[in-house]
Amino acid sequence: MHVRAYNYWVSLLGGRAYPSIEDLDPANITDFGPHSVLLDFSAGIENPAIAFLGKALREECALDSSITHIAQVPSRSLLSRLTDHYLQIIANRAPIGFEAEFVSTRGFNTMYRGILMPFSSDEDSIDFIYGVINWKELVDAETQARLQAEITAAVATAPKSAVTAPVWADGPSAGFDDDAPMDRESPTIAGATLIDQLMLAQQTAAALRAADTRHRATLYRVLGRAHEFAAAADADPVGYDALLASAGIAVQLRAPMTPIVKLIFGADYDKTRLTEYAAVLAHARRMGVAIGALGHFLDSFEGGIKGVVKAERAARTPNPKARVDRASALANRPTLASVAIESNVAPGDYVLLLARASDGGMLDIVAEIGDDATLTERAMRRMV
Repeated sequence: MHVRAYNYWVSLLGGRAYPSIEDLDPANITDFGPHSVLLDFSAGIENPAIAFLGKALREECALDSSITHIAQVPSRSLLSRLTDHYLQIIANRAPIGFEAEFVSTRGFNTMYRGILMPFSSDEDSIDFIYGVINWKELVDAETQARLQAEITAAVATAPKSAVTAPVWADGPSAGFDDDAPMDRESPTIAGATLIDQLMLAQQTAAALRAADTRHRATLYRVLGRAHEFAAAADADPVGYDALLASAGIAVQLRAPMTPIVKLIFGADYDKTRLTEYAAVLAHARRMGVAIGALGHFLDSFEGGIKGVVKAERAARTPNPKARVDRASALANRPTLASVAIESNVAPGDYVLLLARASDGGMLDIVAEIGDDATLTERAMRRMV
């Protein structure tokens, strides 16, 4: 359900940073409208108003029409699970997906999965947030144990059958009750789509930003999820390109991990941090770090993130010996022409000359670029 809600949000973008609130009519959305809530921030973010509350969600939380603002929502209600994340939207300025479980006010253990999506009345600021949540209650421990025993016995006597479809073959919620591998610290479910992986990484990054902290364990967890998303993007290049186009982020051939970190942390995030995190992901790929192992890799690397960034930059820097080899190779090139120009360049060194074509096949040299070693090195690499 939350994936369908996200696709609906994307369909309303129309090239804007956020969909217009005027295009949203949750009362007439038959699919997930009853499971949704619309928060109005036009009067401030401290206590947003509840502009709409779907029937199914209202009945589940046993709320009447007197509940009109976030501050009135009971702390142990399902609605509070959704509204507790709204500050992450303000911090991340992008949709946030989440899933977990809790004990409801009725004492039932409830699993839920939801998404919050920003809307705007002026195409610039976020003054509305639309949330969609789906949930399932678990049975009590005694009944669960009895059912588990029956299932185990049935599975033991049943013939083995080949898996013919992924976990979510029947929709985003299929397999929600299955024993899919899930770590509460990193709840990536087998079969998750590229969008799911992105929203999971964005949620963790948004929590990091909202807390205004770079605690090592939390940061390593974010980077680990970014590493997982990068691998998923490699497996789904079409979907990845669509995400980049939707976010207005350009592909960078010389820094392929920069768009990854911009999608997760936000393009407005600190540029220095984005560069460092992109370098970490690039070095992890260079070293063949397995999915789920980035945190251990960073922990065991001398200097942590700073050390990895330094190692990646060193790996990208041309070996000085390679430059000597290029110079030797160019020394054997035949001379095309010799011209007399006053220059401070020492014999044997290389310099770039900028020339303009003139009549008769002649080239008029108009400038000497002798103080840009990087540009000269790039030109030499092109020739060798």
